[in-house]
Formats: sequence, structure tokens, C-alpha cells
Amino acid sequence: MDTKPIIYQLVVRYFGNTNTTNRPAGSLAENGCGKFNDVTDAALRALREMGVTHVWLTGVLRQATLTDWSHLGMPPDDPDVVKGVAGSFYAVRDYFDVSPDYAVDPNRRIQEFEALVQRVHAHGMKALIDFVPNHVARGYQSIVRPDLNFGLGDDRTQFFSPSNHFFYVVNRGNEPLRLSRPGHWNPPGYEFDGLYPPEDGSHERPVKVTGNNCVETNLGPEPWYETVKLNYGFNFVDGTGHYDPQPRLWGLMDQILAYWQARGVDGFRCDFAHFVPPEAWKFLIPRAKQRDTDVYFIAEAYPWEGSGDPITSRQQLIEAGMEAVYNDASYDGLKRIYLGRGSQDEYHYAMVSLAPEARRGMVQYVENHDERRIASPLDYNAGWTGNSGFGSAEAGYLLAPLQYLCGPGPVLMLNGQEIGEPAADAEGYSGHDGRSTVFDYWCMPEFAKWVNDHAYDGEFLAAWQLKLRHFYSDLLALCQDPAIRGDGYWGLKYINQPAMHADCDGSLYTFARYADGSSRLLLVVANFNRQSAVTGQVRLPRELVEICKLRQQLRVRLILSRCGRRDDPVCAIWCQDIVDNGIAIEVPAETALVYAVETIV
Repeated sequence: MDTKPIIYQLVVRYFGNTNTTNRPAGSLAENGCGKFNDVTDAALRALREMGVTHVWLTGVLRQATLTDWSHLGMPPDDPDVVKGVAGSFYAVRDYFDVSPDYAVDPNRRIQEFEALVQRVHAHGMKALIDFVPNHVARGYQSIVRPDLNFGLGDDRTQFFSPSNHFFYVVNRGNEPLRLSRPGHWNPPGYEFDGLYPPEDGSHERPVKVTGNNCVETNLGPEPWYETVKLNYGFNFVDGTGHYDPQPRLWGLMDQILAYWQARGVDGFRCDFAHFVPPEAWKFLIPRAKQRDTDVYFIAEAYPWEGSGDPITSRQQLIEAGMEAVYNDASYDGLKRIYLGRGSQDEYHYAMVSLAPEARRGMVQYVENHDERRIASPLDYNAGWTGNSGFGSAEAGYLLAPLQYLCGPGPVLMLNGQEIGEPAADAEGYSGHDGRSTVFDYWCMPEFAKWVNDHAYDGEFLAAWQLKLRHFYSDLLALCQDPAIRGDGYWGLKYINQPAMHADCDGSLYTFARYADGSSRLLLVVANFNRQSAVTGQVRLPRELVEICKLRQQLRVRLILSRCGRRDDPVCAIWCQDIVDNGIAIEVPAETALVYAVETIV
């Protein structure tokens, strides 16, 4: 069994930033910005000790921005097509460059990035970056490889042509692109006129389709107005694929991946991967693996049957070569329970329905940059997906074990999660949304207490934050237990519920993890009651006891609690008793405990 990947999402823009000015819509000079050099040996050593195996250096590609780097040949973008002052990580301006914001010497930004990758490697970890294959910034213009600019050679009179890089809005009477700025976004000093001259509707400058397939010339504030969609030969209007001859874009994207692999990058987190046809992935990923057999691809994707997208299932992405795909279903299931819109039974059925190979191919998370922070308040008026936090950083004691221990697939953590960063402020474009912004210059105020002037020792963290970080470290260590790295999963909700046994409490949720033939299993017992501790008997079914080769007398130990890793004896019990009567367990409010159950030799 391989090591379970632990992916730490390190957002360079604010990971090492200790400037706590945090003026909404503040400039680089006002609010400061993290640097590649801020991610020091001390920081990386702390991450490795916490159990991290892969560092996802988020947002390093040069993005569209309002910051003026004209003296380096990079003037600011038009404010009408930039979200935030700093700009969105996912509106890439130059695929062959990194942001000068993150360099001590902007002229040597690539060298400073490469040095960071080397430091990551020196601490025994892999370095990942974003691959944003579906779209680029409207103002995309490479200064590193202008010969490989998107759109060169396109027939701009065609909405769709397999040989084009972009989709063009044609037959609209030369209408120009008109933009509607979001009502909350009006930073002083930037002129918005609702127009974008490079897409004035003329023969040479037609309007391009947005990254989320909006075929309009008048764009409201909601679509991905700052991005334009790339063309892999899939016509999203009629759902047809045109891959012979091979679309020109495929070769260009392969050159981009090769460029970053040559600079030491070990893998890619692929943004909105289900908008790219599987045929393209089956070309790109094997080519990357020819250059590095261990290159690692994970997909952020939300496929669904009937969507009309080129990929409609996670399995298509796994078959195309992805190591793993975001499991938004389990995250959303937990959120619905918290919001009173879902049940433990629904969550149980969703989890037990996964085949072992599917479980191995899932990325599990409780935070990432697209989701509200755990500590963000509960919002019972949120939409069905739960655009809400979980109410408190304390919820991590329940949520993280459920998510991280349910399978052998990768775990994803967002920087700041481990100390309960709440993202409580309205940063600028991001607004008061409970997320750490991907658009603005900002400092995570609680996380900065751990950074501590780049000592990365947590000197100024509160006691509860130190305890939480210790818990996450111990949980990540437990992720490497053979039972967790194995494929065995057994949902136990069906047997441990009041309808089956009167001494079970309905607030408890249970499952087991095991490796075949080990005479041992791990039992996860979670209490969804957010107010009080719960006691009850927890049983194992006879079939599970037999599959795990548990024999005669068993030893039960508590190995993870809110206090982290431990080795507390609970009881010795005969196999028959654990089936008939179960183990007496008390679980604190909003907590998951982990027990080891093993044969006494």
C-alpha cells in the first residue's frame, strides 16, 4: 500500500504575509503580499512534521491584475475585466510566468519560484501548481513565450472551429463586449466604463465566450466575465467532439505542462477539469507521464449526468489518468446535515455506495479556497449546497476524521484550517463571504500568529489554536495507518441505530476501516450532537469480524480524540460480545473518536 497523499494548499499570496493592515480593496503596497522566499525551511519543516506529503502552491501563475508592473513590461489590466485589485488566481495572464507580486526581486521571479520548489523537495515533499485548462484571462498575453499566445492563427469569423483556440461570439452585428460591474465592487482610483476595447465587436476583435460558456456580448456581474473559454474541439452548444485532426490547443497545453515539469513541478491541480473532454486528458496526461512517471494529477470537477459537459462522471476522469477527483458529494452531505437538510442515513448510503477503486480516487476535504471556512457562521438561509460555514473551528474535531479517514485517497487541507482561520472580514472583491479571498491582497490574521515573523512557531496562537493544530497533526499521522491506506470500508450506521438496538444513540455515526487479513480494524465513532456528549453501545457485525479475521478475545484502544493521538485501553472483549452487546462508548459533543480493535495474540 502506498503512502496516503496529504495535500496542503499553500496560497503564496497570503501564506507568509504578516502585514495586518487589511484595508478592503487595498493595494500591494498597503496590504502587503506573501513571497516565495517567505516559504522558508522552517515553514516547510513544520508542514512536513504535520504530515504533509504534497504542497500545492496555489495561484503562482501570473494573473490579470490592477497592479502596475509596467517597468517590467507588464502594465495593469483593464479594471472592467479584473476581479479584485490583486486579480483572480484563475484568470491566468501568462501561462509561462509567475506573478511578480511574489518575488523579492521581480526580475528573478522564476528563479525564486524554482528555489522554492527545490526547498519543497529538500524536505521530502512534492510540489504541485494549478493547471487551469478551461479558461484564461481576457487580456492573456505572454511576455515569456509570445510565440505561443492563444488565439494566434484563429479564424475569428467562426463561433467554433476545431483548429481555433477560442470560441467567438459572431453574427451579432459587431456588438462590442459590454460589462456590468458587481455592485459591491467600486475601488477608488480605478476607472470602469463597461467596455473592453480588445473585444469591440469588429472583424479583428470579436467578443470571446466566457469560461463558463456564456455566449453573450452583454455580461452581467455573475458570469465568469473576466475569463475566456479555451477550445479543445468540443462544441459545447451541440455536444459534438471534433478530435481528428487533433485540435491545435492540445499541443500548446502539452508545451505548458512540459515547461513547468522542466522547472521541477511534480504535479497539477486541474481546475474545472470536467469542462475538458476526456480525449484531451488522455493525450495530455500520458505525455506528462512520459516526462515524469510520477507526475501527479488531481481534478477539481463537479460532473453530473445530463449536464451536456464533455465529462459527466468522476470515473471518466480517473480513466483518463487523473489520480483523484474532488469528492464534493461527501462534503455537501455533511453540510446538509449541519443545516438540517440532510440525514445521517443519506450520508451513510452515499458513502457505502462507493466502490473501493472509487474511494481510492477521491480527494477528501473540509476546506478549500472555494468553500467557506469551517469557522464561518452557519447560514440556514443558504442554498441547497450550503453556502455556509460550519459555525466554529471546533467542528473540525468531527468533520476532519470523517472526511480524512473514510478512504485511501488524498486529503486536502487549506492553509489556516489547522489553526481555525475564520475568514471573518470583507476583503474587497471577495466581500464578506467566509472565504479567504483569491482576488485581493490580504493577510490571514489568525494564521499570522503562527507565522510569527516567519519563525513559524505559533508563539502567539491561543491555547485552543495550538490544541487544534496538534489534533490535525495527529490526525494526518493516523492517515498513514495501514487500515486507512487499505481498501476496506464498512459503514456501520445500519446496525448502530436505535431502530436496531435500544442502547444506541441516533446522534452517533460509525464506520470501520481495515486492510484485508490484518486481524485489526479502526472504528470511527462520530457524535453529530453539537451540544452534549453522547453515550451508547457500538457493535460490529459478524461478517465484518470474520472478514477482518478477528479472533477470540479482542483489545479495544482509543487512539484519537480531541487531545490528538493516544493509546488509551478501553476494554478487552470477546468476539461474540462485540457482536451481541457491543462496546460502551462516550463521545464528546461535535467530535469523532477513533478506536483500534485488534486480536489479542
